[in-house]
Amino acid sequence: MLFPQNNALRQCIDLSGFWDFRPDPDHTGSAAGWAEGFSSGRPIAVPGSWNSQLDDVRNALGDCWYQTRFSRPWGWQEKRVHLRFGSVNYLAEVWLNGVRLGEHEGGHLPFAFDVTPLLRAEDNRLVVRVDAALAPDRVPPGNVPPDPRDAFANTQYPATSFDFFPFAGIHRPVLLYATAPEAITDLTVVTGIDGAHGTVHVRLERQSGQAARARLTLRGHGAEMVEDVAAAGESAEVVLTVPDAALWSPQFPALYDLTVELLRGGEAFDRYTLPVGIRTVAVEGDRLLLNGQPIYLRGFGRHEDFPVIGRGYLPALVIKDYELMRWVGANSFRTTHYPYAEQMMDLADRLGFLVIDETPAVGLFFRPDGLERRMAVWKQQTRELIARDKNHPAVILWSLANEPHSSRPEARACFQEVFALARALDPTRPVTFVSHLGLADAAIDLGDVICLNRYKGWYSEVGQLDEGMRVLSAELDALHEKYPRPVIMTEFGADAVAGTHTQPPEMFSEEYQAELIAGYIDLFREKPYIAGEHVWNLCDFKTAQAIHRVGAMNLKGVFTQDRRPKLAAHRLRERWKNRSL
Repeated sequence: MLFPQNNALRQCIDLSGFWDFRPDPDHTGSAAGWAEGFSSGRPIAVPGSWNSQLDDVRNALGDCWYQTRFSRPWGWQEKRVHLRFGSVNYLAEVWLNGVRLGEHEGGHLPFAFDVTPLLRAEDNRLVVRVDAALAPDRVPPGNVPPDPRDAFANTQYPATSFDFFPFAGIHRPVLLYATAPEAITDLTVVTGIDGAHGTVHVRLERQSGQAARARLTLRGHGAEMVEDVAAAGESAEVVLTVPDAALWSPQFPALYDLTVELLRGGEAFDRYTLPVGIRTVAVEGDRLLLNGQPIYLRGFGRHEDFPVIGRGYLPALVIKDYELMRWVGANSFRTTHYPYAEQMMDLADRLGFLVIDETPAVGLFFRPDGLERRMAVWKQQTRELIARDKNHPAVILWSLANEPHSSRPEARACFQEVFALARALDPTRPVTFVSHLGLADAAIDLGDVICLNRYKGWYSEVGQLDEGMRVLSAELDALHEKYPRPVIMTEFGADAVAGTHTQPPEMFSEEYQAELIAGYIDLFREKPYIAGEHVWNLCDFKTAQAIHRVGAMNLKGVFTQDRRPKLAAHRLRERWKNRSL
């Protein structure tokens, strides 16, 4: 799914702003005809989470309704027009001028509708019903019946199966965009390296229509390649060779501009420009390779979480988080535990950050109840994630799940299905998932890379840093001996209450957090099969209420929620800054 853009042949407007909002706790809105428009609404900001903006719906996770009005821009009468949502959590049902467009399940990934025949010149009414209820057959699941074998205790409120707040609402911009009726609908770019040359394989797809020519122009770094190809059908392919190619890497995030035009009679009727980074990713033995050279990941897990906006998209926050990661010396991050905003991914390409791109499948369980439906949604999310992010050079790994309850033997067959799907959709990138079970995980060997979360010295070996390190060291060696492939430590850390200091270090002090993180990193440096270290977390973030969550916050950030550094941030900077890959 191509992100909308503005040029001479394509136009896009943002419908974000103040919308009308109305909770529907008794689920009466549909019967009352709210789909055609409703009254008694109050203002709410889009994008943004309703839980953070309005006090009385902080823990509301049932139905809530949104509406706004807009006019069709002048000159769009002959265009094909789509309505695109960047992220609605969890289930969205959409109407335009009283006509149901459809629905989409799952937050964090975009969806769009062709609204061409429904648009009026003036007074278009857009209505969205959002259902954010936690349910065991959704992905991620919630309100899961307890089972000691799956470690679901349901001791938090709301009853999530994951350790972050279930923010709800329209979280990313809502865009209305116009294209030619026979426009480009998708581009897939696969790059390679042939000696000093780069290769760029491009597949374009377009709306069916009359025969046309496609002109592809690749510019950048002193080079310009132009290739014309027939676009008589709905797709076309071409391979461009780039002499003495500038390769994309964290040290030099070289991007070329690929412009694809559709022409008829020598005149362009559609145009799309895509940044392209020429690079390769591979796994060789216990090394992760970028452009044929070993790489080592230094970075974080992170949440889209900030006061007032909740999980809503905020451009300044994206810039600030990149600035903090660069200041510390990070070169990578994982999109924990859902796909991040597309603008965040664009900046990763520009700034040279390596990304482990993760589906929203956190806390999956594999009991029979609801499994068929969870599997269907999980596969849908995998398809949508790869379709959205396949062209980003920054994305080096697909992560299909985080901390699934996959000790059950039946989990393996489920993972085999989704791994096969991901590899069929994109055979160019390694695939993994993030385990907290280690050797007890029934599916851990299916990944090209092993990703492991560990909290020795925190959740186990409580307060005993030396003992925690000893246990972790032995476990890592045993894991690598059984599965000799790269290991990325995708989570490790400790809660720290900002401003709390102790000597000697004690739990919840800034000193204890800093000592634990530094000790883990020193341990990793002793093990050549470790290919990366991602601290949990970049910043403190909101959670459900629980006895172990002071102020309903996870305090494992090395920065506070409002982005102030703790001692651990400075300690990390000492170890990471100016290190080579």
